[in-house]
Amino acid sequence: MRTPARYVHGAALLSTGLLAGAFGYGAANVVPTFRTVPLDVRLTFHTAMMEVNEPVMQSAMALAILTSFGLAFVSRGLPRRLGLAAGALTVASLLVTVFGNIPLHAHIRRWAAAGSAPAGHTEILRQWELFHTVRTLTGLSAFALTIGIAVLAGREPAERAGRLTWSRR
Repeated sequence: MRTPARYVHGAALLSTGLLAGAFGYGAANVVPTFRTVPLDVRLTFHTAMMEVNEPVMQSAMALAILTSFGLAFVSRGLPRRLGLAAGALTVASLLVTVFGNIPLHAHIRRWAAAGSAPAGHTEILRQWELFHTVRTLTGLSAFALTIGIAVLAGREPAERAGRLTWSRR
């Protein structure tokens, strides 16, 4: 892999890994905790957490999108296609967040402010969890593809000018 491509690949690994890890932590720890605490505690915590999470996670998604597509740009062949797929998956994570989770946060904020949730609130909370599961899977898949590019780079080396580069077919 050429030196500039290594930097882009490192940035893509870092950003997609952070995104997958953040979503995975939420899926493995936060969502089950939400299910076990009283509703008023969930609403208060969910609202406070989302105020912090929304800008941070949207920035993480944007960085993962840019670096995944950047990796596709500096790659050729299968690594390019995998980079494009990773970029598309991170875009999917962003779209699910923007059009799924964030609108549901508005409901949860209103409920927290009112001190109670309306009848049928469990279905909206279930939808939020479903959207979170989808974006977790897309984020994890993007990270796996980015790792796959590293595996391919390790399998297809060719010595050129003393540097490890990808062989071009």
